[in-house]
Amino acid sequence: MIAPVTIGLIIFYFYPFFRVIRDSFHNIGSFDRDLGFVGIDNYSAMFKDQEMWLALGNTFKYVVIIVPMSLLFALLIAVLLNAKVKGLSVFRVIYFLPAITMSVAVSMVWRWIYNGDYGVINGVLNALGMTPHLWLSDKSTALFCICTVAIWTNVGYYMIILLAGIQGISKGYYEAAEIDGATGIQKFFKITLPLLTPTIFYVVIMLVISTFQIFGEIYMMIDQKAVAMKYTQSIVMHFYRSAFSYSKKGYASAVAVLLFVIIMTLTVFQMKMQKKWVNYE
Repeated sequence: MIAPVTIGLIIFYFYPFFRVIRDSFHNIGSFDRDLGFVGIDNYSAMFKDQEMWLALGNTFKYVVIIVPMSLLFALLIAVLLNAKVKGLSVFRVIYFLPAITMSVAVSMVWRWIYNGDYGVINGVLNALGMTPHLWLSDKSTALFCICTVAIWTNVGYYMIILLAGIQGISKGYYEAAEIDGATGIQKFFKITLPLLTPTIFYVVIMLVISTFQIFGEIYMMIDQKAVAMKYTQSIVMHFYRSAFSYSKKGYASAVAVLLFVIIMTLTVFQMKMQKKWVNYE
């Protein structure tokens, strides 16, 4: 009965995983031609590659910005949508829409918004008599533009998860707190937040993993020949360009293995640290 799922996992998950590890020790050229075993040469070249280190640094910047901001906004909206307000279902659908919209479509819309010639933002700046800006071409703003899109996309999905966690908290805690004269803020920090930590922990894990794999927004919004690409490309974007633009698939496989090790290390670290702040009672 489990054979179809098992076969699918082997073909689409386990085989590619071990194939990437194997390819990282080979010189794989265009059309997947194996040009021979090269040992750790791909890893040596990767660690000497300044572009790889810059891409890795950009990726950590994305994580530092996107993860906490996405969590903060998702938690804020979840708390607000848990209140009794008119049109609650409509608001939930509106906030969740970005999560089910194709990332390519979202990126194209935001690319139009940020467009330096006829974008919405520059149109507003022009109307206010302010100087327009080349948002996606300027290396000082391009990364933050991508972060904005990623946060906007993430919030709806994780808001639903946090909202489910909030609604799973027994109302008895809140009723007892009201009897004791607790304010809304006190109830949030003394009841909601502590009892929501298991859900927050799950959200943080998923946000870290997804942010380390950020790719679509960069690919669709930043021209690969633009100066800003160097300062916005993530480690996954570097992997993609190495494999498919430069036909260095052995080197790209080494980059993929490095990304796996980083994500696995951070996940294990988070699993260890959860004992200090996650409350399962």
